[in-house]
Amino acid sequence: MSIILNEILKNADNEYKDFQSRLLPTIEKEKILGLRAPMAQAIAKQYANTDEGEKFLSSLPHKYYDENIVHAFMLGKLKAPRATLEMRLFEFLPHIDNWAVCDGLVSHFKEFYKDKEKAFEFALSCTKSNEPYIVRFGLVSLLDYFVDPEHIDALVSVASFVKSEEYYVNMANAWLISFMLIKEFENALPLLKDNVLDAWVHNKAIQKARESFRISDDKKAFLKTLRR
Repeated sequence: MSIILNEILKNADNEYKDFQSRLLPTIEKEKILGLRAPMAQAIAKQYANTDEGEKFLSSLPHKYYDENIVHAFMLGKLKAPRATLEMRLFEFLPHIDNWAVCDGLVSHFKEFYKDKEKAFEFALSCTKSNEPYIVRFGLVSLLDYFVDPEHIDALVSVASFVKSEEYYVNMANAWLISFMLIKEFENALPLLKDNVLDAWVHNKAIQKARESFRISDDKKAFLKTLRR
């Protein structure tokens, strides 16, 4: 057993495991140990950029969800050239099997997004994958870092292109479109007016945008008329 897995097991919480298992329906309960996020962060910080950490990052696939979340957090703490960060990302992405690890990786891997245009091209390429959580990684990356005037045309194209039967892909796409409506309303509106989206994504994007405090009441009322 690795030192890091031993740390995870020592700090696992059975009550939290029960709670987590309800939030992670795509994962078998026995693969969830119940490590709380602050402790996962602490373990990642302790072992990032160490020999033991490098061994852990190279030991894919992991058995437990908790190992994957520590892995995601550890990638966010790496001090390495961009080529190394990209290599580690390529290695890890095919092993992501849930929304929490996917979204946690996007939000913590900030160093990767510092070269904005390279990160943008990488995110776009992910949205063309056949693997649902690689697609979600691309969509959440676009949502978190690229909803701006410079990238909005490409985002409109991506949002209309992504078609999936996977709930967690469709939810990410709906969130992306809602953020586009919040920040770039007029530029994003054709996605709804032209009916290029699946009905579920279309309506969920409208719902999420209308729940935002950053959209005026007039715009919310107009969005409601576009529901299908």
